[in-house]
Amino acid sequence: MNSLAVPADSPSRPGEPAPGYVPERASVPVPASGRTSEPVPGLAPESASAPGPEAPARKAGRDRYLDLLRALALVRVVIYHNFSWTWLPLIFPSMGVMFALAGSLMARSLSRPALSVLRSRLRRLLPPMWMFGAVVLPAMILDGWGPNSEGHPTWWWIHLAFWVLPISTPPFASHLGGFGGHLPDTWAQQIVVPLWYLRAYLWFMLLSPLMLKAVRRLPWVTLLLPLALSAFLNSGLVDQSGRVMETVTDFTTFASCWLLGMAHHEGLFRRIPQYVIPSIAPLVLAFGYWWLQQAPVDQPRIGPDLEAVPLAQAIWSFGSVLLLLHLSPSWEKWPRQLERFDGVVTLLNSRAVSLYLWHCLALVLTEPLIAPLWNNDFFYTHLHWLLTSQWFPLLIAIPLILLALVLFGWVEDVAAKRSPRLFPYPRRPRGQRRK
Repeated sequence: MNSLAVPADSPSRPGEPAPGYVPERASVPVPASGRTSEPVPGLAPESASAPGPEAPARKAGRDRYLDLLRALALVRVVIYHNFSWTWLPLIFPSMGVMFALAGSLMARSLSRPALSVLRSRLRRLLPPMWMFGAVVLPAMILDGWGPNSEGHPTWWWIHLAFWVLPISTPPFASHLGGFGGHLPDTWAQQIVVPLWYLRAYLWFMLLSPLMLKAVRRLPWVTLLLPLALSAFLNSGLVDQSGRVMETVTDFTTFASCWLLGMAHHEGLFRRIPQYVIPSIAPLVLAFGYWWLQQAPVDQPRIGPDLEAVPLAQAIWSFGSVLLLLHLSPSWEKWPRQLERFDGVVTLLNSRAVSLYLWHCLALVLTEPLIAPLWNNDFFYTHLHWLLTSQWFPLLIAIPLILLALVLFGWVEDVAAKRSPRLFPYPRRPRGQRRK
């Protein structure tokens, strides 16, 4: 789900709080795109523990293949939110991948008592969101948002609790003053786009003990049930408006990916012939693409957007994750060709939640930074091509994202009970040369 400028995750997803809201669905600038990807991202794996009696034996330590997939998913989310290219989710469905990786890590963690795992995961998930809210909420209030802006002061105060525990979408302003016109009036709904992922992740996490039991008892029925529920919800027979249906729609769209991650950890893929998944997955992808083409298109020049069609996204993500987890080499160390990317991949995995939360704000801030350059004679005359390029906002956003990781990323270290670091880029031992 994913672009931020606002037409919106358009057609806006059912139950969207505001007509211009774009779920990861969104990007900066906001074309009419659908829910997106997000990454956000799966939480980084906790330290390995001994497998439980029902879990298959697995090697301790990080799997660099999974780290690579998570890093690619995060990069793809940022690129999608900047360019709003509708073909990107087809090439790499980030949100399905991130939910699958998170499901695999959750299954691994559940070798320990469920309550301790849930408590640990909540501790790692919520503080980065609280830091995000500590910046965004005061900014919205300073720009004119408040209890009377939506006509229901009592509910406004009650809904603020979702900024503490996001069991439903935290409230935000649909239109503001833009700090005197320096920001678009929809800046708030653009930067809170990633919060849908944290809400969905929270529900997947809370239901994981039951989901893991279901995977172990009836694996294939459990894997396919969310797709059947998604088909029913998107059949037109169900009213999808409201907070509850918003959560249910996201759950049914990505539950199969989360369950695939669990099934992969449980060794289900190793118990079926190697030719089965490569034979079935292309058929699943073909059906998902066909369903996407049947969906109504608001902007014919852009074409159908996977992020705007929940059932197509559910099917396409399921097929893609099947293939990626079927490949699933186990890399305790990087292959020689990929060693050079170790630093970037490690950084992205160490700051996955922070990057996912703050990248939309960085993209929004590029607008007031670029706007004055149009009044500069030199830039307008000689660098007009740069001002009109979609790559220019991304080039400006990257340092802003890195600054956000430095300012706020250390919260992830504290939440995970690690020593806080401003910039966790791995350092080579002194005297060791790059290979």
